[in-house]
Amino acid sequence: MIDGSVVCAIQEERLSRLKNDAGLPKHAVEACLRRAGLDARELTAVVFYEDPFRKVERVLTWLLRSFPRSALHFPRAIAGQLGSKLWVLDRIAEMVGVPRAKVRAVTHHAAHAASAFLVSPFEQAAILTVDGVGEGVTTAIHRGAGCYIEQLSSLHYPHSIGLLYAAVTAYLGFEVNEGEQKVMGLAAFGQPRYRESFARLVRVPGDGSFELLGRYFNYEAGGELGFSKAFEQLLGPRRAPGRPWQLASSADDQRYADIAASLQLLTEELLLGLARRAKRETGAEALCLAGGVALNAVANRRLLREAGFSRVFVQPAAGDAGGALGAALLGAVAAGDPRPAPLRDVALGEDISLAEAVQLAERLGLESERLVEPARRVSELLLDGGIVGICSGRFEWGPRALGQRSLLALPGTLSSRERLNGIVKRREPFRPFAPAVLSEHAAELFDDAPNDMTPFMTSVCGVKPSFREALAAVTHVDGTARVQSVSAAAAPLLAGILSQLEGAAQPPVALNTSLNGAGEPIVAHASDALAFLASHAIDGLVIEDQLFRRPR
Repeated sequence: MIDGSVVCAIQEERLSRLKNDAGLPKHAVEACLRRAGLDARELTAVVFYEDPFRKVERVLTWLLRSFPRSALHFPRAIAGQLGSKLWVLDRIAEMVGVPRAKVRAVTHHAAHAASAFLVSPFEQAAILTVDGVGEGVTTAIHRGAGCYIEQLSSLHYPHSIGLLYAAVTAYLGFEVNEGEQKVMGLAAFGQPRYRESFARLVRVPGDGSFELLGRYFNYEAGGELGFSKAFEQLLGPRRAPGRPWQLASSADDQRYADIAASLQLLTEELLLGLARRAKRETGAEALCLAGGVALNAVANRRLLREAGFSRVFVQPAAGDAGGALGAALLGAVAAGDPRPAPLRDVALGEDISLAEAVQLAERLGLESERLVEPARRVSELLLDGGIVGICSGRFEWGPRALGQRSLLALPGTLSSRERLNGIVKRREPFRPFAPAVLSEHAAELFDDAPNDMTPFMTSVCGVKPSFREALAAVTHVDGTARVQSVSAAAAPLLAGILSQLEGAAQPPVALNTSLNGAGEPIVAHASDALAFLASHAIDGLVIEDQLFRRPR
């Protein structure tokens, strides 16, 4: 942040190439300073998104309260909290190269709240932050006005939608903190037949709060994200990780899809209860959301439709990565800087180097072609049934590819969807893809679009029945799609491609997914992009105005 403006925002995994890299963000810090043209000594403050001492207090209190059940977990937890985590602020000062006095912490949910509200288009709003757990708070309702944010109420560990969702994610055989979006996709293929069973996991008093019933979870022995034997007795045996999915032919896999659907329904109902409470406590017309649970696009649609707010905004890096943005925003406001302008796009990372791409492509023996009209050429490849990667400008902030590092195909070609899932992305067959649509045409094709969430792909919208066949590859089985509304200002190359498709008598829509392989972060630099091209069966890669292909 410089003088109230967000200059650069980068998640470490994009540079280290380690998915969900939990190490100190050394490369990201260096890149942000380089982008800003700053020396670390010029920084007014460095702000961390969690209070390490409060976190240690919560962990120790819970372990002691749960003893002797926590005996097996105790040594590992103590070692983790009293080791590098407790002294993280000192380590940050050393890494960045600033005096320790310049490094401070804000609380986790304060960072989440700031990350959503202070870059929203609203002068006043209710703010709902929902995740696994910070220091001790798992859920909080805030009121935001101008640069001021006040926490009004909160829920505490272990009562957490994020931990509930994580437990079921692990139960279904997915990796926690990575597989939650897979569970949301799987839910569309099931029915909430286990609704009554899930009701036994949670007590809901009716005031918007909730409590998880501890016997079904395994916090003491398995950390913060476990489930107990009672959980499996209630829902049946867990699914083995890594086993291929056979929804069409396996009764067991259909049962797991029904469990995912039941979890999704409960999540939506709990969030609606919280949002309605936020409406009562604040009287606000707008709602801002952050925390990992705020990335549940299906639930966000229900909040917009049913919670009583006229507008809903979700900060696109709503999970813990976005806490860095919130921490920086709070530091800037505390230093007297003005509130930043509303977030219009998330191209906040590093630029891609065309010169580097050309040199590397020559060494790799890749074909290269200079394009006079890149958007037109990409649209031609798509119309021929191709799958094309595009890289343009600075890479995105957050988990969604929004036109800066995207993989595109036609939205009505089911064969392209099968090829993308099975060969290119190598992921589960039930995983959906998203449509990117020109903003000015979004309302013609989708219900509730455009809105404050669609530029960042953080909500689903209904696909209008007359367009479901033309958009078959991006329409979920329930008739919805996770829409990205695209403007030329936010993503000029992608917007140009969509305009070219419209000129070819097609809907101005493309299937848009992230440019990365299985288990990889989204592409950042030219070397990452060309490595993807060399190892995946796509039909071309456009970097700025250059088309690269594997030798034919």
